[in-house]
Amino acid sequence: MEFGIFVQGYTPQFRRDADPEAEHHALMNELELVQAADRAGFKYVWATEHHFLDEYSHLSANEVFLGYLASCTERIHLGSGIFNPLPQVNHPAKVAEKVAMLDHLSGGRVEFGSGRGAGSHEILAFLPDMKDLTGTREIWEDVIREFPKMWTQDTYEGYEGKYWSLPPRKILPKPYVKPHPPMWYAAGNTSSYAMAARYGLGVLGFSVGSIEELAPVLDAYKRDIVNAEPIGAYVNDNIMVTSAAYVAEERDDAIRSMVNGRPSYLQSNVFRYHDTFPHPDWAPTWPDTIPDVTEEDARAGLGAPGMIMGNPDDALKACQEWADAGADQISFGQGMATQEEALETIRLLGEYVIPKLDKDPEHRTSRFRREAGLTA
Repeated sequence: MEFGIFVQGYTPQFRRDADPEAEHHALMNELELVQAADRAGFKYVWATEHHFLDEYSHLSANEVFLGYLASCTERIHLGSGIFNPLPQVNHPAKVAEKVAMLDHLSGGRVEFGSGRGAGSHEILAFLPDMKDLTGTREIWEDVIREFPKMWTQDTYEGYEGKYWSLPPRKILPKPYVKPHPPMWYAAGNTSSYAMAARYGLGVLGFSVGSIEELAPVLDAYKRDIVNAEPIGAYVNDNIMVTSAAYVAEERDDAIRSMVNGRPSYLQSNVFRYHDTFPHPDWAPTWPDTIPDVTEEDARAGLGAPGMIMGNPDDALKACQEWADAGADQISFGQGMATQEEALETIRLLGEYVIPKLDKDPEHRTSRFRREAGLTA
């Protein structure tokens, strides 16, 4: 199993109340965390593209963020989690250009994750005439097949579709590593995982919250990926899941880090904006929030399957459980109370966990591209 880090510019109100420059510090801190993850042996960083999602995510211009990281990291792959290719949000040709440019600047380290946005508050601002979000899947499918053509055809043949069009043009630059970067899709439900598998795309499983939730979507994906008819030049057989991680030398310090980080407030913001995710009965409706985790709650959760909290041995056990459950990659969102705690978690995962679970020096996506005989 491979390891990554997930960044989003989380800027909750309680941090702004304590720090007038919390937004700036959130973004700068995440740059530091990614550089630390690069040194620690993490293989991927995933940067969001979100718009209008106050508190939850202030990382909107992720191509700028990733461009900066291209110059100050060495090995970590730079993933869009996501670039939104809906023409009403970003013209597909401009997305293709950005991905290829980042591929050059990073020396071929780009991972192209795409999707349809976080929910109605975000996407219906760009599509005001759409009554709900079900139509965005058709728009995304109308777009996504064209990206490999834009990257590989000397002169792109052009497209005339229901939602966008482009006459024949040279899309420049072409990606640095041929034929094109690995392709991923941010899927939320079982049918979306199966669709991604049929298209030969890796899945960014941001909606998977537990090992129990992974099982049905993983089964749907792995069942269909063997018969994929890839829209790209090769199959990216990959499921990435996300998790929080609170790791310290001593369990008590990790527990306090979780409590002081107030993860329930972040979870409340997930349900606030992601109205395409299932909303469990126990989760209140915003502006009501999920009660904060107490120290007693945190201690009771120690050792729960996949709960990455505690000392390095606890973290290794939990990550092994995710690997045994079939996750190809786990990426950590950093919601610790302090930057120092986040950096310590990254250091400890790099020293005690990653070397035991990811012994392959090559990135999984790079291997798929190489084994297909397509890397220039």
